[in-house]
Amino acid sequence: MPQRTSLLFGVHAHQPVGNFPEVLMDAHLRCYKPFLQVLYRYPDFHFAVHFSGWLLDYLIEHYPEDMALLREMVQRGQVELFGAGDTEPVLAVIPNRDRIGQIEAFSNKLAAKLGQRPQGAWLTERVWESTVVPALADCGIRYVIVDDYHFLCAGRAHAELNGYFTTEEDSRKLDLFPISENLRYKIPFSPVDETIAYLESLADSTASNSHTAAIYFDDIEKFGIWPETYQWVYEKGWLEQFIQAVLASTKISPQHYSAYHATEKTRGIVYLPTVSYIEMNEWTLPAPSANTYADLVQQAKSSGWYEHKKAFLRGGIWKNFFSRYPESNWMHKRMLGLSSRLAKLPEKQRSHAMQQKLYESQANDAYWHGLFGGLYLPHLRRAVYRALVELEALLDQCAPRSATLIEDTDLDGVEEVYQHNGILQAIIKLDSFASICELDAYQLNHNFGDTLRCQVEHYYQKMQLGAHSPPSHETTGIASAHDRISYKHQIAAEDTEADDHPRSLFVDRLDGEFIVYQHESPTVENNSFRSDHTLFPIRKNISLEQNRLHVDYHFSDQMKQIFTTEINLAMPSCDGMGGRYVYQGKIPGGFGQLLELNHLTEIILDDDTLGGSVVLRTSSPVTLRAYPHYSVSQSESGFEKIMQAVTLQVECPTPAQGLNITLEINAR
Repeated sequence: MPQRTSLLFGVHAHQPVGNFPEVLMDAHLRCYKPFLQVLYRYPDFHFAVHFSGWLLDYLIEHYPEDMALLREMVQRGQVELFGAGDTEPVLAVIPNRDRIGQIEAFSNKLAAKLGQRPQGAWLTERVWESTVVPALADCGIRYVIVDDYHFLCAGRAHAELNGYFTTEEDSRKLDLFPISENLRYKIPFSPVDETIAYLESLADSTASNSHTAAIYFDDIEKFGIWPETYQWVYEKGWLEQFIQAVLASTKISPQHYSAYHATEKTRGIVYLPTVSYIEMNEWTLPAPSANTYADLVQQAKSSGWYEHKKAFLRGGIWKNFFSRYPESNWMHKRMLGLSSRLAKLPEKQRSHAMQQKLYESQANDAYWHGLFGGLYLPHLRRAVYRALVELEALLDQCAPRSATLIEDTDLDGVEEVYQHNGILQAIIKLDSFASICELDAYQLNHNFGDTLRCQVEHYYQKMQLGAHSPPSHETTGIASAHDRISYKHQIAAEDTEADDHPRSLFVDRLDGEFIVYQHESPTVENNSFRSDHTLFPIRKNISLEQNRLHVDYHFSDQMKQIFTTEINLAMPSCDGMGGRYVYQGKIPGGFGQLLELNHLTEIILDDDTLGGSVVLRTSSPVTLRAYPHYSVSQSESGFEKIMQAVTLQVECPTPAQGLNITLEINAR
């Protein structure tokens, strides 16, 4: 009897909370639906699947027939369901109480909707920290999957990584399966015969006293959504041919993780370092460090030793995204603060809605950036802030806050002052700019300060090298998204220039130079600042009145200079059809267009996606220059320019009577 390899085949399906309906529809038509339909025809092909909680809810609501196929495959024993946090958080960066709550919520959902409670769990972005072990174990999770790279970083050899291992933390035990990098890059990109030959070679090389597992668990989006994959996987039949070849092989046996785990013994104790998948090492680093890391990797590959020693040439860790991107760090620390407030409420005051909003704010996608991360995507950050603002309003109803609060929320050494009146909230960064870093409208559940400054990215170097086409490949398969370089938009040099200031609200200049402010006194009514670098000091006061934000400037009578303030507003329609300026009853343009108006005292920014408007008023006539603020992102589809905010530049000679600028925020 020939030795057989246990093929532990799993796929992970996820869409971010708040993703566009058309994206979800396309993903279903090109990936989820055809994948399930093909697998349904082969009951003997056992596999594992993880649908993230929000996506599962969406698919059950909108595509019940396809989810009925999945439910039937679970019932007939073909599918093993994998758990996780319900909204796909990175478990290592949320409080332990929320880890437990998220895992339990999703396990209960799987049991109720698909009829199976999971034994295994998917770790978001395969981010491993040993601190997650107790929560997983306490929730009944017996094993998780991580990359074989994680094990190599712990000093294990490739030849050992054909079964599962055991780790422990705080007296809790958890088993770990190493995902094969070779399989991640072969499936589904290499031809079927090459992939099958590789799997069968594992059986041929196995000692008679051991049972080899070929471990695969990766994004289902590789089966239809990544470039060229729909034609390759379905129209040319890769998936069906692969399943048929596996079932016909005398050396490969498709098996559930649970079955393998129940019949095989652990390969021993292991302690993994804090790490994610190998590509993330580069993405987490600031551009100069990422360039250095990439150069070292290329040198190692050129010298021929990279594959054997790559575990010892390591970049950053996932949490680096918080120190690298101030906007990500700010969201994360705001989330932690509200989680703490919710935990302190008496249990009888906590509601399911509060818990759900907290969990939505913990969804991982908007907190990081790489080939797939969504920090650069305004609609994903907006979903996080929508949940945070809604949760904050609910908490304020139960446990009202002081109207003014000062703290260093984001732990950067600079305090922020919170000012709110139940309708609006302005959070002012007490640095030299004295600008507003967050402006919340509770009726609209929106943060108008939710934008992203431009900073130099490692992938700018790829654009500067002028690489436009995918590299050549040794096989007759197709290229992985990791190997492609393409462009969705034309990128100019000025598009990649880094900002020299925060993209916040009311960043002030005098004759083109930034005004440096000192904080004077926070009160319930206003916050006062005084410039310290001019011959004639400027006073700036920020206050709230109902649905209006007032920013007052007081100038000396003797000043004869040009004053400019920059207001960056996150308008949800961005450069789409739903956002427009309204001036003197007419529409001079949309948010994606350049606009210059003289002698202006009022203009409306109307936004269909927001379901509301912002009215800008000035006490004296000003010149308004408005333009879209873009950043350059990368995705599996190529480099692209993404509109982050509307930038309004208000300019006038310093008026002796002072200048009042009001933002009035209205819901329709």
